[in-house]
Amino acid sequence: MKKFFQQYYINLFLKDRFFAALGFCVVLFLLKFFFTWLGDIPEIATAVVFILLFVDIFILYRIPKGIDAHRFTSKRLSNGDENPIQIEIKNRYGFGVNVRVIDEVPYQFQLRDKDFRLSLKSAEVKSIHYNLRPTKRGEYEFGFIRAYIGSPLGFISRRYNFDGAKVLPVYPSFINLGQYELMAVSRHLTEMGIKRIRKIGNSSEFDQIKNYVGGDDIRTINWKATARKGGLMVNNYTDEKSQNIYCIIDKSRVMRMPFGGLSLLDYAINATVALTKVAMLKEDKAGLITISETIGSIVPADRKSAQLGNIMNVLYKEKTRYLESNLETLYSSVRAVVKQRGLLVFFTNFESLSALERQLPYLQRLSKYHLLLVVFFENTELKTLSHAPAKDIEGIYHKTIAEKFIYEKKLMVKALNKHGILSILTSPQNLTLNVINRYLALKAQQRI
Repeated sequence: MKKFFQQYYINLFLKDRFFAALGFCVVLFLLKFFFTWLGDIPEIATAVVFILLFVDIFILYRIPKGIDAHRFTSKRLSNGDENPIQIEIKNRYGFGVNVRVIDEVPYQFQLRDKDFRLSLKSAEVKSIHYNLRPTKRGEYEFGFIRAYIGSPLGFISRRYNFDGAKVLPVYPSFINLGQYELMAVSRHLTEMGIKRIRKIGNSSEFDQIKNYVGGDDIRTINWKATARKGGLMVNNYTDEKSQNIYCIIDKSRVMRMPFGGLSLLDYAINATVALTKVAMLKEDKAGLITISETIGSIVPADRKSAQLGNIMNVLYKEKTRYLESNLETLYSSVRAVVKQRGLLVFFTNFESLSALERQLPYLQRLSKYHLLLVVFFENTELKTLSHAPAKDIEGIYHKTIAEKFIYEKKLMVKALNKHGILSILTSPQNLTLNVINRYLALKAQQRI
């Protein structure tokens, strides 16, 4: 009996229509004291209400499973992107029903509005579509899909629970990787903000003879082929391949700063995944090193097809730390792991010029053995504040301080260039495009 009650009546909910009908019956009983001619009408009305109630219960519960519902998602979610979620619901009753669907999304989203209402005819199937945008990497647990079904009588609703707890990992942004892959090999790089770089040097490996197009180096014109063809022909040379490209990600407190719902660490991780994809497309070897007060994860450079997945499996669990990065340890690890000269892309942030000066000796030692590219961030809020008109003395003070910090960032770029260290100072939203642009430029210039 207890099992029967839990299976059926624990999922039964009386609706407003029933209480309204019951309230009407109560009013009839009250009126009967003043109007005796009502006779047995209140009792009859009450009996009809309860008969309809039991009829409603019968038609909703006579089928063990009158509704089917399932949630469809990808096997993993992409951090910082809109991820599509689909719920498919089917009516197995022989009549139309009204449905209220509540999807229990992971608590990290802090959403209570995934509540959908729809009507289903007999045997009809409908789909519900919505998007979720996670802003933290890690594991997200979905709860039940709860469907509340009401018959045309509308006295009760029956609750169904579908798709119990389901855990999905949130990986670094991967939804838009395809566009970077296409852009890396197409002539329409400017459509995504990625520049087409004109080569200023050639490798020694000959590839093919092709028709001359604007931007080709005239020094590569093949005069014999031109004479035979009757049009300008040039020798085409391949880029140097199988170079080591290591992304080094700073996980210290300076990367905790939020921007657009994501931390600077998340932007660095997303850019690392995109750069890894492009580098492997260019047949270079991609690797990863994370650093805080100690060395974190190390993925040796490789260009096998599983390398991108290996890097993403490492990165999706990485979190910022509270201490300052130990670049002396980083130098020792790089020397031990990276035996061949390559490109080191160091994602970090400097709060002040003095912070850079403390780390500069270690950056110089790294640049002695590798081509080092230091990537750090603009404070876009300070930039907005510096351009806003000052209305009082306090506003002038804030604007002056903002301009001071912006000027310090420019001094950091000059200090790095002075010691032969490449740098990118970028806003977080433009990080991926700027890093890929610089990588393609370095490839075109035969720097790596």
